Amino acid sequence: MRNVFGSAEQNCGRKSIPALLLAMAVALLVPSFGQSFVMAQEETPPAADAAAAPPAAPAEAAAPADPSATPAAEAAPADAQPSRSFLAYIARACGWFWGPAFLLASFILVALIMMNLLQVRRDVLLPTAFVEEFEQKLNAKDFQAAYEFARSDESFVARVLAAGMGRLSRGYEEAVEGMQEAGEDENMALEHRLSYVALIGTIAPMMGLMGTVQGMISSFDVIATSAVAPKPSQLADGISTALVTTLIGLMLAIPAMVFYGILKNRIQRLVLEIGMVSEGLMGRFAAVGKKA
Repeated sequence: MRNVFGSAEQNCGRKSIPALLLAMAVALLVPSFGQSFVMAQEETPPAADAAAAPPAAPAEAAAPADPSATPAAEAAPADAQPSRSFLAYIARACGWFWGPAFLLASFILVALIMMNLLQVRRDVLLPTAFVEEFEQKLNAKDFQAAYEFARSDESFVARVLAAGMGRLSRGYEEAVEGMQEAGEDENMALEHRLSYVALIGTIAPMMGLMGTVQGMISSFDVIATSAVAPKPSQLADGISTALVTTLIGLMLAIPAMVFYGILKNRIQRLVLEIGMVSEGLMGRFAAVGKKA
């Protein structure tokens, strides 16, 4: 029996050795196979990502184009700022008050200058045709006709001569005094009309100064009421008003004073010449005491 059991044990031992080796081999292969399977599964998503990479490649290739386009897109609004004309800037800086005020003053100034230029002329104040015809009537001893002719004319010299001949019956001295009075009246009328040009030339800088003060007050009010430092654009409106009103005031005052000086000198020269001409025409009555 022992031999049987011993042989059986020996057979079982011999048979179990290969089985044991087989089991050990399986035990070693299974974990390695499992690890390789798991690693294969973990490597599959990168493969899928790699497969999906080609469609993304154009996007990545296009990405460098975006940074180059971005500065252009950002620069476009800066370049596309709305442009405005100089007149629009002046109108906005003057506002609803100073704009119409300076516009009205400029219209009045132009009208006054044109009126004085048309009035203060030799052809209007001292027409040669009138002087020649009046002298012809005096040479013809037709004093009444000369007096009526002088009264019918609207020129400076005609009014002076009409005033002198109207008092000639009272004597030559009275006639000269009458001419002087008429000349002073006409001269005052010319200077009175011209004085409005000087008035605008004086007021225009004051208007500009007033606009300057208003603009600076507006800018300082922005500074005082701002919780933080105001932007330059917030102060630009007041400063623009201050500078533009000063500029327009000077642009009105300088031509006004220039034309006032020119026309004033012309009036004085023509008045002096009219006085000399009228005295020369009336000098022939110096020896006459009274007209019969």
